[in-house]
Amino acid sequence: MKTIRITFICCTVVFICSSCNKDVESVEAQFQLVDQELWTHYSAFELEAEKRGFDFNLNALQISGRIEEIPEENVAGSCLFGSHIHNEVTIDREFWNRSSPLLREFVVFHELGHCVLLRDHDESFDSQGRCLSIMRSGLSQCRDAYSHHTRDQLIDELFFQR
Repeated sequence: MKTIRITFICCTVVFICSSCNKDVESVEAQFQLVDQELWTHYSAFELEAEKRGFDFNLNALQISGRIEEIPEENVAGSCLFGSHIHNEVTIDREFWNRSSPLLREFVVFHELGHCVLLRDHDESFDSQGRCLSIMRSGLSQCRDAYSHHTRDQLIDELFFQR
């Protein structure tokens, strides 16, 4: 009886470990051009797009992503795109290291808004001065309102722009 129990436990552990490895490999294959720290946000962008009826494969679109120093002051991220290059998201290392997961998501989604959705900046705000778009530039006087309570509404705006 003890041998059966040990065999069962060993088989269960091997199965779980092999399942985890397959998940990591599939995510790795999905985001070949992206720093691992960004994978969660790239996956979340694809999922949020899918919830809204869009089908984006960021790997197939060759949207690269990296975290490194951005020398300009007060720039948390950038999207480099054009007809002769693959679109490339860069997130500032210092910003990344000091920010919450929600703020990281906000900036990654903003940059993917440029690189994938080809969105320009949107400086609109409501009567209380809250920004109405993830795509705000940061140069206007509106206040960011990205929170767990406003996330769905702002992501809807990202994909369906007013």
